[in-house]
Amino acid sequence: MAYPTLDGPYGYVPVNLIGGQVFAGSTRMYPINYGYNTSIFFGDPVTLTTGNVTLPTLPVNSTNTIVGFFLGCTYTDPVTKQKRFSQYWPASTLAGDCMAYVADDPDVVIKTAVTAGANSLAIASANSINVGSNLVGNSGALIVGSTATGNSKNGVIAATAAGATTAGFRVLGLVPDTQALYGATYVSGTGTTSLVVSGLPVGTVLPIGTEVFNSIGGGTQYTGSFLTAASTVTTSGNTTLTVTASTATVSGAVAIVVTPEVLVKVNFGVHRYNIA
Repeated sequence: MAYPTLDGPYGYVPVNLIGGQVFAGSTRMYPINYGYNTSIFFGDPVTLTTGNVTLPTLPVNSTNTIVGFFLGCTYTDPVTKQKRFSQYWPASTLAGDCMAYVADDPDVVIKTAVTAGANSLAIASANSINVGSNLVGNSGALIVGSTATGNSKNGVIAATAAGATTAGFRVLGLVPDTQALYGATYVSGTGTTSLVVSGLPVGTVLPIGTEVFNSIGGGTQYTGSFLTAASTVTTSGNTTLTVTASTATVSGAVAIVVTPEVLVKVNFGVHRYNIA
């Protein structure tokens, strides 16, 4: 199993810029209005309303545009009267001097988790077909961030086909650090709708989007086969997987790969700096 493992989505975290440029932690400071009544968490996408940072309507797309990602704030605590640096903005705080740190570079590359649905905190998997195409961001009541950690619960939704052209995020790559790799043996099935394999450890959870590769000579061969429904291994015998149509024959030894994180960039026309 890969290390570290993810227990849930954590928002959108800048890691570098496209073209190999370094993200040096540069942010722009924007005000949050006195008493703004919605909490904003580290890693949340944000927009501007009358010059103040607010949460956008979700999911982020070419209609629900953003100016960047929230990376904390500073304000005078109304109780202690002391300057405070906070991981998140607590809703309805009566501070008139709050400034938010926003990663507003439209070229920023974001690392984020893949989830099973728009209103789901369950970790899913990206796959090779997602790279170069679009993924939709989360939306729904469950994705409100954590006041315990101050972190967002945003992410992107697993997809088994190219995302809509209006989707907010373009996938630049898969994150290898947290990938989980399982070895198995092909038993039967064409790979068109179902595939039977053996040898997976009991208790293994394979989320939607999990890829199936052929293991050949110490490497892997892309088969185009990935799960369209989650599966949990309940027996040491055969396991039936619901998969997409394969572009190559699945046979012999197979490698099953779960990729819970991706690198994405905000699509052109979604970031406000790229809109005339």
